[in-house]
Amino acid sequence: MRTLDSKVVVVTGAGSGIGRALALDLAGRGSLLALSDVDEAGLAETVAQVRALGVAEVRSDRLDVSDREAFAAYAAAVAEHFGRVNVVINNAGVALAGNLADLDYDDMEWIVGINFWGVVHGTKEFLPHLIASGDGHVVNLSSLFGLVSMPGQSAYNATKYAVRGLTEALREEMLAAGHPVGVTAVHPGGIKTAIARNARSALAEDQESNAKLFDEKLAKMTPEKAASVIVKGILGNKARVLVGWDAHALHHGAKLLGSRYQDVVARASKRVL
Repeated sequence: MRTLDSKVVVVTGAGSGIGRALALDLAGRGSLLALSDVDEAGLAETVAQVRALGVAEVRSDRLDVSDREAFAAYAAAVAEHFGRVNVVINNAGVALAGNLADLDYDDMEWIVGINFWGVVHGTKEFLPHLIASGDGHVVNLSSLFGLVSMPGQSAYNATKYAVRGLTEALREEMLAAGHPVGVTAVHPGGIKTAIARNARSALAEDQESNAKLFDEKLAKMTPEKAASVIVKGILGNKARVLVGWDAHALHHGAKLLGSRYQDVVARASKRVL
C-alpha cells in the first residue's frame, strides 16, 4: 500500500487520543473514514474535526468492540456502505492497574474483552473484506507493555502480549497464503492520552497518583506524532512499529539483558513507586 488516498480506513477508539489523531492524519491524506467509539461525545468531536479538514467521506458509529454480535453487524454495515474496506486499525483499548493478587475478576474480564477480544473481532470480521479489496492492511495496537512486562500491569501486559502474538501470527498466515494484506503490530510507549485517567484499578491502588505519574513523568509523545509514526509504518508495510524513545530504549534494553531485565525492572519500579 503506497498511498492512503481514497482508501477506506476503519479506526476503532476514534473518540480521543491516538484514535482521534489517526483520524485527523488520515483525513489529511484523503482517506475515507469509518470511525467508532463507545464515547459518543468524543466521537462526535472527532467527526467535526475531520470534516473541518475536508474529509471526502466519514461514517461514525457507537461501538463496543467487546460485543461480538455488534462488531459483526458493524463490519458488514461498513463494507456495504463503502463497497470495500482497505485498512482496519484496531486502536480501542483500556488500562487496569494493580498487582495480580489484588485484581478483581470482573475487571480482568473487562480489559480482556476490550483489549484482546476487541482486536480479535475487528481482525476477523474485517479480514475477508481486506482480502477481497486486493490492497488491505490490518493494524493492531499492542503496547510497549506487549514487549516487556511491568509490575502492577499484569492484566494489561497479558492483553497486549496476546495482541502481539495474534498479529505476528496473522502476518505469517497472510504471507504464507499469498493474500494481499499487510499486517502491522504497533507498540506505543508513553503517549499523552487519557488512558491512565480512564483506567480501572485494584482497590489497593491509588488511581489518582498512578494517573499523575503517567501524565507528568511517563507520557512524553503527543498523539499526533504517534499517529504520524503509525501511518508511516502502514505505508512502509512494517511488521512492527515502535512508537516513542521509551519503547525503543526499553525494548532493546530488555533484549540485551534477556530475562534478567525483570530483576532490573522490579528494582527500578520499587524506587519509583
